[in-house]
This record gives sequence, structure tokens and C-alpha cells, in this order.
Amino acid sequence: MGDFHVVTGATGLLGSHVAELLRQRGLAVRALVRPGADTTLLRRWGVQCVQADLERPETLPPALADAAVVYHCAARVGDWGPRQLYQRAIVQALDNLLQACQAAEVGRVVHVSSINVYGRTPPPPGGFDEEAPLGQELWWWDYYCQAKIAAEQLVRAYPHPWTIVRPSWIYGPRDRNSFPRVLRAMQAGQVRIIGPGTNRLNILYVEDVADAVIRAGTTAAAVGRIYNLSSRGEVTQKEFLDALARELHLPPVTRQISYPLAFTYAFLSESWGRLLGWSQPPPVTRYAVALVGRPTSFRTERAEKELGWSPRTHPYEGLRRTLEWFRPRLEKMQPSNLENRT
Repeated sequence: MGDFHVVTGATGLLGSHVAELLRQRGLAVRALVRPGADTTLLRRWGVQCVQADLERPETLPPALADAAVVYHCAARVGDWGPRQLYQRAIVQALDNLLQACQAAEVGRVVHVSSINVYGRTPPPPGGFDEEAPLGQELWWWDYYCQAKIAAEQLVRAYPHPWTIVRPSWIYGPRDRNSFPRVLRAMQAGQVRIIGPGTNRLNILYVEDVADAVIRAGTTAAAVGRIYNLSSRGEVTQKEFLDALARELHLPPVTRQISYPLAFTYAFLSESWGRLLGWSQPPPVTRYAVALVGRPTSFRTERAEKELGWSPRTHPYEGLRRTLEWFRPRLEKMQPSNLENRT
């Protein structure tokens, strides 16, 4: 077994925090980075950067040499795009990585999946555990969820040590996807409370997720195991929006829309966008409506017992830290559906 802890997606939200935390713990870290990626932070932390592209398997062997653990944090994120894009960027990219890991005799692969693999069905009493069936009541065009399920199947068939983690909604500094869109919508007065606003949000501060990912890669009992990563639902939708408004010095969000109406509007917007071939998603999508407005619950006892993990950052504290990072950058940042994938 080698000495390097290798991170894919290391210039993205989760991957960068995994790389940073590994270095803080004194471990040798290597990042797979695409040509042209900004590696300033990684190099400042002492991370070895190797250019590679998960969609070009011939570029992977040098990045995986002497790897003890590979943390696969890279993936296409978002809810917009053709099926082929998700298939290529999530499923085929992972297949390329696993084949290269097998050839390099990597010690363990940690795959970052998503709680979205459970599908769109309401949670059972007590919440979803890791043995709950996947892909229930999927929507039309739910290509992201389908691809994440297929990716998990590849990992579970991998003949060497692996671990899968399924985090819920991740937020924090360096987010280039969901949080910038929320902030701009707040500033433009476009946010509505969906339903009564009493549903509890399963949001996780990125540093807590990074800690769980590393525990999954360094705990012997985690081999061949799958872990939900979710918060305890400390805040409701309305409480979170109120806190966000306070931090941004904006009036509180008071306008409401029913969940069925918001979901229907989002579906019609998506239908129109796909008919016209939009390259960017409409302002409101079903995924966004469900993320904020529907009740969800995920059981995390397995991660607590086997990894010794539980989220430590309260959403209000995480929000404060996140906005500290975003304030000087918000005007310059452009929303994107694509997490840096290597």
C-alpha cells in the first residue's frame, strides 16, 4: 500500500476541504486536477497536484501511483442537462477511475454519493437507513439520481476495499453551485417560503462532511460499508431563511407558495426549457423546490457508531462562516451546474 491520500474534485467544494483537512492531519495528499484548474490553495497547503481527467483513462495512472486511499469527491452536480452528460461525467468517469485504482492496487476507494439515491418517495417512519431501497418514485429527467445509483452499483462490484458515503445538502465556503444561487435570489427578493416553512432542513456544513469522508477512508470497520451523512434537522426552512436574511441585512422572507404549486410551476418551467433547448436551468426547478420544501429524514446511527462521526457545526454557525467567505466574492461569482470534476 502506498502513502498518498488522493483526492478527486479537489478544487471543488467538498474535495478542497477534504484535501485541506488531510494536510492539517499531516498526511501526504495528491490532487487530480484538470489542465487550467486554479491550484493556488492546494499548493499553498502542500498538496501535490497532478493533471488528469477522469474522462481520459490514459491520464490516470501517474496520479494514482502509491495511493493508500482515493477519495472520489468529483462529480457532475445539479439538475440540468442531457442523460448522456450525467452518464459520461458520473458513471463512465467513475468506471475509468475504478479500473485505474485496481491496476494501481490502491488500498481503498471512498466514493461520495448522495442521499438523492433513495429517490423521491416520502421518508419512512424514523427516516431512511442505508438499507432502504434506492430509486423510488423517480421524476422525469431525473438523470442525476439515476447516474448516482449506477455509480454506487459500480463501487459495490469493485473487487478491492471500498466505502460509500451519502451526504445530504452540503454548504460552505468555496461553493460555486447551490449557495451562490440562493444568495442572488435572496438579494433579488425572489425567494418564497415553500409550504408552511416548518419542514426541517438536512443541511451539512462542508467541514463536517470532509471529516466524515476521511473517517470513512481511515477506519478499518468502514470497508464495504455505506453511510448516511445528515444533520439532525436543527433548523426549519423558515428559521434558516430568517437567519440568512439577518446575515445579509435584508428583510425577512414572508411571501409563501404552496409546495404543490411551486412544484408544478417548476415542472412546467423545466418542460419549457427542455423544449427550447436551454443550456442553463430555469430559475426554479423541482430539485430546488424539493431540496428546500419537502420533509426528509435520514438515519445516521451507523456513521455515529462505526465512524465515531456526528455533525459538529450548527447551521447558524456554518451560515456565518459561509457568508464571511462569500461577501467579498459574491459580485464576481457566476453560478454553475458543474463542480470541478478532477
